[in-house]
Amino acid sequence: MTEKIRLVLVDDHPMFRAGVYKSLGDLGFEIVGEGGSASDAVSLATTHCPEAVLLDISMPGNGLSAVQTILANAPATKVIILTASEDGDDVRAAMQSGACGYVLKGIGSRDLASVVRTVVLGGSYVPPNLSARLISERKPHPAAMQAHDGLSAREREVMDLIAFGMSNKLVARKLGLHEKTVKHHATRIFAKLSVSNRTEAALRWRR
Repeated sequence: MTEKIRLVLVDDHPMFRAGVYKSLGDLGFEIVGEGGSASDAVSLATTHCPEAVLLDISMPGNGLSAVQTILANAPATKVIILTASEDGDDVRAAMQSGACGYVLKGIGSRDLASVVRTVVLGGSYVPPNLSARLISERKPHPAAMQAHDGLSAREREVMDLIAFGMSNKLVARKLGLHEKTVKHHATRIFAKLSVSNRTEAALRWRR
């Protein structure tokens, strides 16, 4: 990606926001708008139509409540939650609302930049420790299993991890498989789900 990625940054802690602004600015990103509330996030996203919005949860108006409105007003914009919350319900709510990334505030600036680029290019991200926890807590619903009867048990395992933002390499490590094997499974899964990429597959799987 040769052009600068344009971002909106919304967090109600000015000092934290200033630090992220400087860090990402120094790494070549363009911050086109800043705010401190859910309504700011919607307004800035609608006005600027950035490639991505970095959005906290704990702020006036609740950041999660803004996700669907942002996507309705600026469909090409990717929403990345940047928060201190490790609560599983927050992660699920964010991803089900349409966010493509969920990042914890302890992340380093270069790792955050990498996540933003990954999401803007069509990927998704959830920290591996949160992904593993959510998957371990997940109880299969009979209707969900029936909806995906075309997938084998192994393919369901792979798709669970993909849906929470894991790369093929991380999926392989988690399941004790070769990365090429995971890639083969992913290709078959996408064909069975009638999708063309990981993001579409993850959104369908979460639904």
